[in-house]
Amino acid sequence: MTVEFPVVRGRLTPDRPLNDLTWLRVGGPADALFQPADLDDLKDFLKSLSPDIAVFPMGVGSNLIVRDGGIRAVVIRMGRGFNHIEVEGNRVTVGVAALDAHVARKAAAAGVDLTFLRTIPGAIGGAVRMNAGCYGSYVADHFVSAKAVTRAGELVTLTAVDLNFQYRQTDLPEGWVIVEAVFEGVAGDPEELDARMTAQLKKRDETQPTKDRTAGSTFRNPAGFSSTGKADDSHELKAWKVIDDAGMRGATIGGAQMSPMHSNFLVNTGGATAADLESLGEEVRKRVFQKSQIELVWEIMRVGEPAQ
Repeated sequence: MTVEFPVVRGRLTPDRPLNDLTWLRVGGPADALFQPADLDDLKDFLKSLSPDIAVFPMGVGSNLIVRDGGIRAVVIRMGRGFNHIEVEGNRVTVGVAALDAHVARKAAAAGVDLTFLRTIPGAIGGAVRMNAGCYGSYVADHFVSAKAVTRAGELVTLTAVDLNFQYRQTDLPEGWVIVEAVFEGVAGDPEELDARMTAQLKKRDETQPTKDRTAGSTFRNPAGFSSTGKADDSHELKAWKVIDDAGMRGATIGGAQMSPMHSNFLVNTGGATAADLESLGEEVRKRVFQKSQIELVWEIMRVGEPAQ
């Protein structure tokens, strides 16, 4: 069946493989990849696109497994027109495509503390959608508002109440595309903030396989013993600990491996398929449940269909 796509000013590529756009370097084709030229191009496209066609906003693919059969959707990937970073007082307004690390650095240079973003892989859109966090700080702690384009092509402003921030998740409606977010941080000395980020990077590089093909943390840290994400749940129990206890550090399936350096990192050692990676993750979940009666929850987003 031939799909009629709206005319765009940006780039629209049908049947576009996605493996080169994800950090794990796996994934089949999307029905189309759309890279909007600017906000109006995005609004016009979504307004004109048939509501029967699914839409999947994608950042830099840092926290994503695209299955080998690809995605039956239009993948929307934002580029240079959406990576602005502006600091005014203690507020930082950023485009959805701005990298988390760049936002942290530019804010710090202006004396605003958003240092928790420095070691989080990926771009701001994913950070907002997943309520990303590090070192005890989360996006929700600094979030002021966001702008998004709906499936009807309307630009709307979202508050924290609208997004309903939870541990590693939000209630962003299906197919809505975040285009900008505003954060607020406390004032700090630029040199001290820079020193803190340098120390964070050093610690990360000493404890995580940053030179390997990974997608960040594979599983959420267990919330209490229920993974409910309720406010009174504790996340002091670490996913890597229960993975170690189940004997799965270094485990492999095909080209996929649980990193010997940090067992909550799923690695493509070379030639892994999405099926290898997901199968290994599911085997880890099974072994951990057998050992500890804890049900690990995926932190990596998995989308699309298996290979035929």
